[in-house]
Amino acid sequence: MSYQALARKWRPRQFADVVGQEHVLRPLVNALDHDRLHHAFLFAGTRGVGKTTIARILAKALNCEQGVSAKPCGECSACQALDEGRFVDLIEVDAASRTKVDDTRELLENVQYAPTRGRYKVYLIDEVHMLSGHSFNALLKTLEEPPPHVKFLFATTDPQKLPITVLSRCLQFNLKPLLAAEIGAQLTQILNEEAIAFDAPSVELIARAADGSMRDALSLLDQAIAHGGGAVGEADVRSMLGTIETDHVRALLESLAAGDADGVLAVVAQMADRLPNFSAALDELLLALYHISLAQLVPDALADRAADGAFLRDLATRMAKEDVQLFYQIGLLGKRDLPLAPDPRSGFEMVLLRMLAFHPAEPVARVSSPAVPKPVASPGAAPGEASAQPAAAEKSTRAAVTATEPAQNTTDPIPPAPPPAAKPDTGDWSSVVNDLNLTGLVKEMASHTSLASHEGDKIVLVLDEACHRMLTKEREVALAEALREFYGRDVTLRISTGTPPVETPAQYKRRLQDEEKQAALEAITADDRVQAMINKFDAKVQTDSVRRIDQSDSGNS
Repeated sequence: MSYQALARKWRPRQFADVVGQEHVLRPLVNALDHDRLHHAFLFAGTRGVGKTTIARILAKALNCEQGVSAKPCGECSACQALDEGRFVDLIEVDAASRTKVDDTRELLENVQYAPTRGRYKVYLIDEVHMLSGHSFNALLKTLEEPPPHVKFLFATTDPQKLPITVLSRCLQFNLKPLLAAEIGAQLTQILNEEAIAFDAPSVELIARAADGSMRDALSLLDQAIAHGGGAVGEADVRSMLGTIETDHVRALLESLAAGDADGVLAVVAQMADRLPNFSAALDELLLALYHISLAQLVPDALADRAADGAFLRDLATRMAKEDVQLFYQIGLLGKRDLPLAPDPRSGFEMVLLRMLAFHPAEPVARVSSPAVPKPVASPGAAPGEASAQPAAAEKSTRAAVTATEPAQNTTDPIPPAPPPAAKPDTGDWSSVVNDLNLTGLVKEMASHTSLASHEGDKIVLVLDEACHRMLTKEREVALAEALREFYGRDVTLRISTGTPPVETPAQYKRRLQDEEKQAALEAITADDRVQAMINKFDAKVQTDSVRRIDQSDSGNS
């Protein structure tokens, strides 16, 4: 007997044999068991997830000689004929090769006639979205008023291309891509049944390479068996798929963790000798980083997901969580840019070098302040000179420390906090508003007020007329309470609306921002390099993009 491909040999014959589509099988089983059968079913999903397989099992369930059931017997002549593809009342059509309206009319000519052998005449149209518009129109009339003995089963990888008039007349089932774990479990069962030697990493590699398609997984498994001479091993599967070896992944991770650029390039050179698929290599690295992050944040979740969990758990203790997230994000963006690189190897190397380039530097130790010797006045010094010398020495030392100390975290003892500053007078209303314990709309309302008068404990504010809707009794009470808490005494507050007599805090802030932006714009325009670009390339400064950079930002850049 000739060899039968695994994808055909292990094609499910019953609903119970289908892997990973429980959300589709459950309503079908219930419909069959309770005799609530629609006349048209649409199965949508990517390649190899079981669309036509489920449709054929449904056709068998409808025509089993033992009766309509979710568990066809599989032994009667109808079931066997359906399994062997020779059941006369199952009409299978590939819409991709029969797109014309004449083909559809010819197909539907015999719809009105009763089935020859089975209980139902079943039309299974694969890739139904390939039919032409006229073909759909020809089909629509039959879908609207189908004979009771006819069932339509449609399969498609692109349901968006179907007319809404057809979709509305079908029960639609969306099949999902299978998880790698589901595919791996099925492959393991098949290899055990076929008595073929294998190891777990090889099955995991094939399951991931199948990209959610069970049919692709079985085809790859057939290829791996042939490649390995009757056995399935990790090295052979990696060679077949062009993926990198586990040792290379480990070496890359070790070099990245150590910040060793030379080590990274040396590993890539070893990989290049075996002509790997660098895009797949980046996938392997990203998956390893994902597993490391799992080990750091959800240790129990790693147990069933990674073959070399011990190594990954060890690396998880040696790598910072932030570094793992950074490497993963850079790798993900690098995967998008990899096709644009001059060649795959340089693109892959650049992703790794970028990970190292953006790796946070180690913190620099802070320089301790040197002791300041107490100055001694010379015998001939004037009375004021002795007191001036300590101040000058202290100023000189403070300047030296400021010049030599970097702005990093310090391990030195924290100096005592300075005494609290005195409360600002209400005359500086912007400072008062900034220091008040306010949030939300109360703070927003206060920032649009101006101090009109302040006599004793009575404060009168004027709210900008343009913001009069902000003034409510509740917000006025909340602002008064904040002022009482701020000054530590009772305050009587009254707020009116109108034109503020002086600048409000919001106007003050806006003016400062405009002035800073104008100063920055003038500085940029006066820069020699900017002027050179303007003169040489007729460039223009985009004034809207100019913004102030905080001192804290510039100190960390």
